[in-house]
Amino acid sequence: MKKQLFLYISILIFFISCTKNTTSSATSDNTAIGMQVDELYKKYGKSNEAIYNEPISNNLFSKDLKSILEGAINASKTDIEKVKNSDHPDEKPLIFEGAIFSSLYEGYTNYKIESITVKGKTAEALVQFEYDMASPKVIWKDKIELINMYKEWKIDNIIFDSIKSSRDLKTEMKSFVQSTHQ
Repeated sequence: MKKQLFLYISILIFFISCTKNTTSSATSDNTAIGMQVDELYKKYGKSNEAIYNEPISNNLFSKDLKSILEGAINASKTDIEKVKNSDHPDEKPLIFEGAIFSSLYEGYTNYKIESITVKGKTAEALVQFEYDMASPKVIWKDKIELINMYKEWKIDNIIFDSIKSSRDLKTEMKSFVQSTHQ
């Protein structure tokens, strides 16, 4: 009887500890993802200055998105130099205008992470933005796609709200590079 009771209690404790680990892991993923989203908007959210003046972060972006962003930045810098050294240096070069990491050209005044969904090695963070410097106030939601690479969450793309003409960040950056070759 004592052995049976001990066995039942052991099994119960085992299942309880497994459930806590799953919850702890999900909480840990959500925290890490939230930190990545906050870092993105802290570093790049208010201005495109950091895009031109600082290297693209290995810790923040996936290898694919980092490569696409670097290609677009290099294409823009090349066009800036080309115009500067041309017969018409007063022409406007191809530069990033407006907020590139959110749907609204003007950017945002506030944001909050509305939800985080983790599915294996991918995740989505739904972010609600607000721009209150215009009347009426503009509210929209962008979806940040992340991938888990070597046990670290990296931003892999941003799916823009329908208020932006581009569908997503990767497509927008690839189109930008193509426009510099025309």
